[in-house]
Amino acid sequence: MFKNTISNLTRIRQVAEVLIRYGFEDVVTSTALRRLVPPSRRRSWQEGEQAVFETTRWQRIRMIIEELGPTFIKLAQALSNRADLLPQPLIDEFEKLQSNVPPFPVAQARRIIEQELGRPLEEVFTEFDEVPLGSASIGQVHGARLLSGERVVVKVQRPDVQEKVRTDLSLLHELVRLTAPFLRRQGLNNPQDIVDAFERSMTKELDYTSEARSMEQFRKLYEDYDTFYIPRPYRELSTNRILVIEFVSGCKITDKPQLLEWGMSPEKVAETGMDIYLTQIFEFGAFHADPHPGNVLVRPDGTLVLIDFGMVGRLTKQQKYAFAGVFIGMARQDPRSMALNFRRLALTSEIPDMRAFEADLAQLIEDFATLDVKEMSMSDLADSLQGVIYRYKLQVPGAVFLILRALVILEGIGKVLHPRFNTFEFVRPYGTRIIAEQYSAENIQNEALYTGTQLLALLQTLPTDVRQIMRKISRGDLRVRVELSGYQLLLRKADQLVSRGILAAVAVAMIVFAGLSLLGHYPASMPYHRGLPVITWYSLGVAAFLLLILFILGTKNERRGE
Repeated sequence: MFKNTISNLTRIRQVAEVLIRYGFEDVVTSTALRRLVPPSRRRSWQEGEQAVFETTRWQRIRMIIEELGPTFIKLAQALSNRADLLPQPLIDEFEKLQSNVPPFPVAQARRIIEQELGRPLEEVFTEFDEVPLGSASIGQVHGARLLSGERVVVKVQRPDVQEKVRTDLSLLHELVRLTAPFLRRQGLNNPQDIVDAFERSMTKELDYTSEARSMEQFRKLYEDYDTFYIPRPYRELSTNRILVIEFVSGCKITDKPQLLEWGMSPEKVAETGMDIYLTQIFEFGAFHADPHPGNVLVRPDGTLVLIDFGMVGRLTKQQKYAFAGVFIGMARQDPRSMALNFRRLALTSEIPDMRAFEADLAQLIEDFATLDVKEMSMSDLADSLQGVIYRYKLQVPGAVFLILRALVILEGIGKVLHPRFNTFEFVRPYGTRIIAEQYSAENIQNEALYTGTQLLALLQTLPTDVRQIMRKISRGDLRVRVELSGYQLLLRKADQLVSRGILAAVAVAMIVFAGLSLLGHYPASMPYHRGLPVITWYSLGVAAFLLLILFILGTKNERRGE
């Protein structure tokens, strides 16, 4: 425990140094991090690389993340999908982050596989490629061939990644604890919740069996589809640190020359890909959340293949209906419908001014309603929707931002393959289908059954609950707990005002006393300086000292933004 504490302090001091180097002195000087900066280092850091100030604040934040390493890069990449938390310029910078990590030695990969499977590599594979197919911050991928002859790819986790991630997650918790008040003043109200969610995501990503389960789920959903294929995971050869997957050959979906050489229509491939993805969202509510060109392959027979299921998004049925309702409301130019569906979609829907919210949505509709279909861009719409979400601090499911991001990626792919590709033309029929499903007899019956079950449960427990309340009232044991929130800042301000008021009153009193002292009659032993009694000078000195303290306190609070 002591060793971990010392390690965290050293790492936190390094983080503070990086923050100051890139011009974020306020983050350090306005938080408990300032205690970790030796006085001898402060001046040299503040006079550091001036060139960094030629960049924007958002660019400097990205530079900091890049220097702090893979765990922080992954956190920033995760936050780049949360437009409800971060401003768009910062999201744009986070989207530039890449986890470029060199591969680790193949000997270590072999050793990890043998440790996980409990047997020599030769008893599992007849071939194992020495050169990895790809490398990332969590692990790397090698090609191999099973004893049965099937070609596979093997994902192997880095030997020290779990320990590094645990250390950095511990560090993130400590950083949030030290800087939470500052982060809240910047508008980030729940930094600890963000780190907790990221920790759950990283823990899941470090367990390869979770990815294998997602692949099996998608294989089951699409087992009857001829145009779509998901590689098979070999669960019997996989653990939480290694994952063996069927090898699938094909070209990237954006490789237009290869598609034409195989005799395919690139336009048809783009349409098929979009239909498959929208089916995932609006029918199954489970979707591959990272459909960049490297993860979407096309086989020579035209079958589309999705690989890398490390990031999967999910929507409940009600979230699916609300998300579709936002697009349907926009298509109908109905801002009130959009606003209501946003409220249904949000996890918390505390919108202080619904009229202003509807007015902003009406402006968004007007901006896009005047555009020709060819001019409409999913990227522009996603930015506008995310801007509204950020301004009104709507806490919507993270899957919504994954969908918007994925639609933007798919639109980019579509425009490479299809000169007349338009995302909205594909979404429109799914919106009609969703309305039909939402108001179908079967769904209404299910909703009625659910509501009836909840009501029945309430009626069953109500007599017991009422009886318990009445007993507590009769015994005088009923207590009402009232929690007040949001008054801490007010109390702190009042305390500051009272303290400064006392100092100011004493300073004024000393000045008045100094003036009155000039009228006194003193014995000959009273020393004088520059024609004034020493007692006058003492009074003025005390008053000046108190005024200096007031000035320093005021300057300090201005720097903190209070």
